[in-house]
Amino acid sequence: MGSDFEIVCEIEPPTRPDIRHVRHQIGVLGPVAHAFLIPDNHIGRATVSSIAVAHEVAAMGGRSIACLNSRDRNLLGFQRDMLTAAAYGVDEFLFVHGDKPTAGDRAADLTVRTMMAEARSMGERPGFTRPRIGVAAGLRRVPSWKRDADFVFAQMSFSLDALLRWRDETALTQPVYAGVLVLASAGMARRLSATIPDIDIPSALVDRVEADPRHGVAAACEHLEAVRATGAFAGVHLVTVSRYREIALALEP
Repeated sequence: MGSDFEIVCEIEPPTRPDIRHVRHQIGVLGPVAHAFLIPDNHIGRATVSSIAVAHEVAAMGGRSIACLNSRDRNLLGFQRDMLTAAAYGVDEFLFVHGDKPTAGDRAADLTVRTMMAEARSMGERPGFTRPRIGVAAGLRRVPSWKRDADFVFAQMSFSLDALLRWRDETALTQPVYAGVLVLASAGMARRLSATIPDIDIPSALVDRVEADPRHGVAAACEHLEAVRATGAFAGVHLVTVSRYREIALALEP
């Protein structure tokens, strides 16, 4: 695409033992995506392993970032996943805490910080390669240990001004990817506003999406291009949800 600005498209992971939908998303988004992020037990529901899906992305010629959450793992489970990733050639990750599960309790002995340390320690062993590790950050002060990550995914935001203020205040030196979300419906926007207190969705945008659901795609593309124009970010983390076909058409060169 002739640009250093990267578009990392998030894949909707399967909740059933069938990866045809994943392959379809990869095929549709491939012409506009520089890489694919594969969530891990998306929104607290069990999904096919992000490492297995990352391997599928590679098999289709794409670059993948496998998300791993600390919520569902103890140390041994994490070591198993890193061993599996090394066997599959998956070496780029986003480590996160994880969304609130729909049922059951979270594991208690693992954090994103310990995952980073353990992954790098394992990366020094024979047969492993040093992993490239990213973390997620809200639009607030970034803890010192997160500054050791190889890249940072910033929280979803609909305000370019807020993103730029945060970028200036944090002065992160590694690549930073701004979160861009496609609003598929007004109902989705209201649910997000109710469950994620830090996200601020303009009421005017919600009204426009309610009047015409296609406006969510147009608004996301406009925000993406505005982020690109600032030159302050390495790229965007683009969450297309069910609108991946429309996004692919809108962003096609």
